[in-house]
Amino acid sequence: MAASMDIQMDQLPSDPLLHILSFLSFRDLINCSFVSRRLNDLSKHNPLWKSLCSKHWLLTEKERLQSGESWFSLFKQYYKDLGRYIQYYPVLKKAWEQLKSFLQQRCPRMIASLKEGATEVELNDIEAQIGCRLPEDYRCSYRIHNGQKLVIPGLMGSMSLSNHYRSEVLLDVETAAGGFQQRKGMRRCLPLTFCFHTGLSQYMALEPAEGRRMFESFYPCPDQTSQDPSSVDMFITGSCFLEWFTTYVHNVVSGEFPIIRDQIFRYVHDKSCVATTGDITVSVSTCFLPELSSAHPPHFFFTYRIRIEMSSSALPEAACQLDSRYWKITTSDGNVEEVQGPGVVGEFPVMTPGKVHEYASCTTFSTPSEYMEGHYTFHRLANKEEVFQVAIPRFHMVCPPFRQVVPSQKASTSFTPRIDNRHDDYDDDSGDFCGDGDDFGDLRGINMAALEGAWCPRHI
Repeated sequence: MAASMDIQMDQLPSDPLLHILSFLSFRDLINCSFVSRRLNDLSKHNPLWKSLCSKHWLLTEKERLQSGESWFSLFKQYYKDLGRYIQYYPVLKKAWEQLKSFLQQRCPRMIASLKEGATEVELNDIEAQIGCRLPEDYRCSYRIHNGQKLVIPGLMGSMSLSNHYRSEVLLDVETAAGGFQQRKGMRRCLPLTFCFHTGLSQYMALEPAEGRRMFESFYPCPDQTSQDPSSVDMFITGSCFLEWFTTYVHNVVSGEFPIIRDQIFRYVHDKSCVATTGDITVSVSTCFLPELSSAHPPHFFFTYRIRIEMSSSALPEAACQLDSRYWKITTSDGNVEEVQGPGVVGEFPVMTPGKVHEYASCTTFSTPSEYMEGHYTFHRLANKEEVFQVAIPRFHMVCPPFRQVVPSQKASTSFTPRIDNRHDDYDDDSGDFCGDGDDFGDLRGINMAALEGAWCPRHI
């Protein structure tokens, strides 16, 4: 009976068999090649491996033609080199390609700063140097691009507020290994990013030590209430490298993070944070600044960016000028504070049809979250007696998750309610993002040329 069935299968036409084989994984397809000579021949059918090359290695017909190889041969070549990363490679390769495509015209300096991928030998040498295994998703990404050169602006985002500036470089693996931490409080932590101006780095925990979870990424946050210098809390930014990197790329290519002066600014815009009053629309985006924040004592620093736009279809007589602002701030423990004052960051913008005015300000608070809302008061230029209010949408600011590294003998993670009287609009000299040309200021006090290609000493 078995022999009869074998004969019947051998007599089946190729098309239905190939159709069945097309549903198999590459491992199952290889296993089928050992069943019979007929299946061995069919399992090498080029169209089967074309789809697998596209799925796992993102290869195109153009790349195959340039190689002069069959799809089956190409798959074997890539698997021999990158097979250990096959579950991560298509996701990370796609993320890198999307990021480069998006930044090519918008931030060409960033693309030029990317380094070629590291080799397996180089990554193995780094593991031997630091005495720790690198996670597979991290290794996979660094096979594609070995971080970036130490230049400004950094690939991992910037922030500017008055005289405070941050721009984070994605470190190459050799530089990261040089900053590998063995000191108490930061044991077995590898830096992922670095900012020349603040000394700020994001780290990845390579082992589950001192209260950290393996492979999660974080900003270290020293406990300012502790006399122990090794007492380090952390603001958590991702559960693993893959999540950390692909989430950031998504925020960039989706337009979540705005591009300003060839730099990626990590403002987060909630699409519901938009309010229109008559011809004027107000929208808000926010950013948490870990380098100016602490968990103990609880002190969380946010900057927010507000865009005020008058519709281009508005009538000329609708032109108006902003006179004052009013804020209502509510913290997560229910406390309410009200603030009002003239203008915004010391200015009284005039709004005409099609005009956009943007500015940045900041706030601090001592509870895990708060939200702000309010209104601007305007008067018409044609009739100063005509005064009206424009709504500012409610926007929430929530500090990222944070954890105590050594829970014992430290302050509790619960917060003591405290209202900081610092919610008034910050006089931000370089943060006036006006739509009429003066949109970013001069990044005052920063010698950009001196930083190109140079490692700068840490300063805060």
